[in-house]
Amino acid sequence: MKILFLADANSIHTKRWVTSLAEKDVEILLFSFEKNSDKEQYKHNNIQIVDNNYKNSKKGPGQTSKLRIISYLPKLKRTIKSFKPDIVHAHYASSYGLLGALTGFQPLITSVWGSDVYIFPKISILHRKLLKFNLNNAKVILSTSHSMANETKKYINKDIEITPFGVDVNRFKKLPNVERDELIIGNVKSLAPIYGIDILIRSFNQILKKNPTQNLRLQIIGEGPEKENLQTLARSLNIEEYVDFLGKIDNSELPLYYNKFALTVSPSISESFGVVAIEAMACECPVVVSDADGFSEVVKDTETGYIAPKKDIEATADAIQKLLDDSTLRARMGKKGRERVLQLYNWEENVDNMINIYKKTLLLKK
Repeated sequence: MKILFLADANSIHTKRWVTSLAEKDVEILLFSFEKNSDKEQYKHNNIQIVDNNYKNSKKGPGQTSKLRIISYLPKLKRTIKSFKPDIVHAHYASSYGLLGALTGFQPLITSVWGSDVYIFPKISILHRKLLKFNLNNAKVILSTSHSMANETKKYINKDIEITPFGVDVNRFKKLPNVERDELIIGNVKSLAPIYGIDILIRSFNQILKKNPTQNLRLQIIGEGPEKENLQTLARSLNIEEYVDFLGKIDNSELPLYYNKFALTVSPSISESFGVVAIEAMACECPVVVSDADGFSEVVKDTETGYIAPKKDIEATADAIQKLLDDSTLRARMGKKGRERVLQLYNWEENVDNMINIYKKTLLLKK
């Protein structure tokens, strides 16, 4: 089976899908606007790369200039002609989805990822019409969550397949000889306004005031445009000595951190799919999350963690305090979280599901 991927070569989502599918004997050609910055990642006989030099730092994922997209069309058509794919699979309906639609190639599969359906169509009527055009030209539409599928159905009257972006449960698990530190609260997320890390810092400030005798720490993993503002916030609250900004950590090292954290907190304002909650739960680490759609779907409130209203500092702090106060509760929620991940978000099964969707799509073609 030959699949032409239209996706950002530097996205962790792309890397995981492409490498996992290649290992399952799917032949992949990845066409990326962005220059591939990690050649080692794609070293596999079943993977070819056609990349470009577009730098998309200001607009964010899925928001590439539409004129720039059209300029790549001749090159992509030549690539399709030489590679002869069975399927073209576009990731992000607002950018790569447009490029896929303009090729006229079928079958075209389009995966929605978040900002392409939550933000892009709300910019203007033109953006809304463009998204509808892209989705209408896809033979099959995929979403990582039911909640995002429901959002997508506002713009297209088609069935949408659910393809969770789960975790490798053989890597993300409870590790032997690693003790949890009941004083460490963790967060793993890009430092962007949409992820509500300022809410977390303010909630943590309240936790410190309620627990003056405990040497609590907040460890934040990730990089992003809000880093300086968040550090300034911690200083203004006089808690900078208790907040560690650890920077970007390689995905392969994250299981160790999840195993050390007493709990993780993710108060995102918007979340299309709660993969960081799934990673934590797979490691038997209980979670506190916001009621953003993606988190509400993957976390069972009061069973695998706590769900607090978005932007609610008090409710987030209260949920954190409940877990800090009760080690038995943390252990119970951790085990339940692991069970839920094994049931719904096992990456091996997610990849097999994607391959089955490809096979069904090819049958529809016939």
